[in-house]
Amino acid sequence: MKTHLLTGTKQEIADSLVRISGEVREAIVFEAEPVPAAEASPHGTEDIFAEMGPFMVDAQDVDDSREAVYTRMEGE
Repeated sequence: MKTHLLTGTKQEIADSLVRISGEVREAIVFEAEPVPAAEASPHGTEDIFAEMGPFMVDAQDVDDSREAVYTRMEGE
């Protein structure tokens, strides 16, 4: 099975799709959702990671120095 990556406008993609021989089994479409004015950020600085908040770890006093990263801990 051969895959094709089609990019461009809707019309360009549709024109390219018609020229492909064979069966089309799947398509991925990215559709931008409109943001209500109340939720829109005034400066375009929305927190794109906000939805990941419940999955994040908030660790205090982490030593992320080069020495700490490359030094084996006890039991490693």
